[in-house]
Amino acid sequence: MSTTSLPSPDHAAELRSALLAAGFTADGLLDLLGAPAYAALARSETVPALRATRGAGDAPLAVLVRLFLLQQSVPYAHAEAALPVGVALADGWLLREGESVRATVDVRPYAGPDADADAGDGTGGDWFVVSDLGCAVGGAGGIGGRGREPGTEVVLGVGGASTTLAGITVPLPVGSALDLGTGSGLQALHAAQHATRVTATDVNPRALEFTRLTLALSGAPDAELLTGSLFDPVGDATYDLIVSNPPFVISPGARLTYRDGGMGGDDLCRTLVQEAGAHLNPGGYAQFLGNWQHVEGEDWHDRVRSWVPRGCDAWIVQRDVQDVTQYAELWLRDAGDHHSDPAEYARRYEAWLDEFEARKTRSVGFGWITLRRTDAAEPSIVVEEWPHSVEQPLGGTVLAHFARQDYLRRHDDASLLEGYFLLAHEVVQEQVGTPGAEDPEHVVLRQNRGMRRATKVDTVGAGFAGVCDGSLSAGRILDAIAQLVQEDPVVLRDRTPEAIRMLVEQGFLEPVAHPEG
Repeated sequence: MSTTSLPSPDHAAELRSALLAAGFTADGLLDLLGAPAYAALARSETVPALRATRGAGDAPLAVLVRLFLLQQSVPYAHAEAALPVGVALADGWLLREGESVRATVDVRPYAGPDADADAGDGTGGDWFVVSDLGCAVGGAGGIGGRGREPGTEVVLGVGGASTTLAGITVPLPVGSALDLGTGSGLQALHAAQHATRVTATDVNPRALEFTRLTLALSGAPDAELLTGSLFDPVGDATYDLIVSNPPFVISPGARLTYRDGGMGGDDLCRTLVQEAGAHLNPGGYAQFLGNWQHVEGEDWHDRVRSWVPRGCDAWIVQRDVQDVTQYAELWLRDAGDHHSDPAEYARRYEAWLDEFEARKTRSVGFGWITLRRTDAAEPSIVVEEWPHSVEQPLGGTVLAHFARQDYLRRHDDASLLEGYFLLAHEVVQEQVGTPGAEDPEHVVLRQNRGMRRATKVDTVGAGFAGVCDGSLSAGRILDAIAQLVQEDPVVLRDRTPEAIRMLVEQGFLEPVAHPEG
């Protein structure tokens, strides 16, 4: 993995035009390679794509796939038919080796959650992410999978974590956005679609150069690029949106810059979250991916809740948990250590377990953290576990979550009963019980959109939700249900607001305006 000088972005527009003309886009790759080979590329498995390009001969798209995705040398004449080779050689995108050329960087077509945005050249959201060779994603063979110790300044491209963060980022037009720890610039690229001004930072200066290339080759506006750790490069500046896919891996030491934060345990994630509040404008959002320790004798909910800065609402979702052995093995494979000398592999494995034992860490959680600066006297802090499938992109779902928190904060139980609600789109009811039984054991409401939640409700809750079409107040619906089930309406009104509040908070019910205005 080269850490030599990087290409110049001076003629990126000309290169971009050639790539697009050849169909070197996400859709073009899918058409050429087919779905299985295309999916394999996302796992850094290149053999299916190589087989798929053999039948395409010297067609420009096949040539570009071999050059930039498979890192193969191609005949000069074939490259000349696909690219302005003179410019690509002069600017350092390609190197000539006799009668062949090869790529110096990985260039990967990308279409993200807002890829229908116009890139300014009539090509919509056809973007390109530039990274070190062989580092488009964390591969099945690991970053060091070719038998080489990975350089500490290596810059990765598109991976599952980065696309997850892009998918949950709120889709709001903002004046200013900060991509902290930008890497190859994917989050900055997304932010450039809806922010007037984008700042990208990284402790690795090479990462900022890759970000510059990613933005230029994607036809996106330039960003302010600053070198440094955490919020140090931006001083006291504040932003409407802060995003970060930080080096959150909990590891012994800071061996790999792209993943290891260099602080003890989960201190980097804690520091990032705690300091974010002071850099948010009122109403601004900060969104991060992170790892946190599950420590013996401590509730992990309390641990991450304590990170939330004063004046901020928060929504923290744990998506996965691994015991310390699984976690160590994952990141040892990521670095390619499983290909190293067995004794060296064992030594590094022991170092991870020693670190966890010293900190009384039993497992490690992974998830999303979203902050919103509200300066509310009673902030809303929701910490939950949801390991099940969700529907990406989730940015709109994140916005709706905080809007519902605002609504619930403004309404006590009495005003909740005066409110009007609508059953969310694509919520279905499931009845669970013994076959043939007269009544179900319990009723489940299930969402088919967004977070795809499921929750148990009693028959009153199910009946209430089913009637919510925005035409009657909650109190009037409960009075009608009380008459049907022959229950005291006062008692029903008294015990039901908690259930209504839960259904609103989880997005099963949506508050609506009074039908008569």
